[in-house]
Amino acid sequence: MILDMDKDEITFPKEFLQEAGRRNLMGCRFPKKWGGRDMDWVTTCMIVDEVGVLGYEFACVFGVGAELVCDTIILHGTDEQKEKYVKPLLRGEIFAAECLTEPRGGSDFFGAVTVAEDKGDHFLLNGQKRFIVGGEGADYFMVYARTNPEPKAKPQDSLTALIVDRGPGVETRYQYGLMGCRGGGTARLVFKNVVVSVE
Repeated sequence: MILDMDKDEITFPKEFLQEAGRRNLMGCRFPKKWGGRDMDWVTTCMIVDEVGVLGYEFACVFGVGAELVCDTIILHGTDEQKEKYVKPLLRGEIFAAECLTEPRGGSDFFGAVTVAEDKGDHFLLNGQKRFIVGGEGADYFMVYARTNPEPKAKPQDSLTALIVDRGPGVETRYQYGLMGCRGGGTARLVFKNVVVSVE
C-alpha cells in the first residue's frame, strides 16, 4: 500500500482503516458504549506510534477520523450523533475528515472565513478548506465555520463546529504531489450552499 500511495495509485487507504476497525484499534480510549475500549491516552499514543512506523500518512489518517473528529463528537455531541457517526467510524465502516485549514488563513481557527448562515432549522454553508487529510475518502466532515458575522464578537463566540455529510454542494478535489504525505486523501473542499440541519 505504501508504494501505491506514494505513486498516487491509492488516494485514500480505506482498506487500512477498515482493517484497523476490524481489529478494534481506533478510538481505544473512548467508552465501550460508543465503540471504544475504555483505555487511556498512553495506550492511544502507543497505537498511533506503531501505526506510523511504516508511514506517517497512515498515522495521520488514522488520527484525524478516529481521534480528532470522534473526540469532538464524544465530548460535545448528542447520543444520536455518537450512534450515527462515531460507532460506525470506529468499526471502519465510514470515514471522516476535520476541516479547519483555509486558503487565506491556514490553520487559524479564528481567522476562518467559511460561513454558515443560520436559517432557523438549518445552516447554509459556503466557503473553502484546503490540505484536508482524508477529505477525498470521507463520508462526513467536521467543519469549523463562522456563524457570528459581527467583527467585534469574541473569537470563541464566532465559530461553530458542524457535522457535514458528503452530499449536494460538497465538492472535494484530491491534492497531488504532496511530499511525504501521498495517499492520505488530502483534498481541497468547496462548500456551495450546503444545507446542514441544526441537529
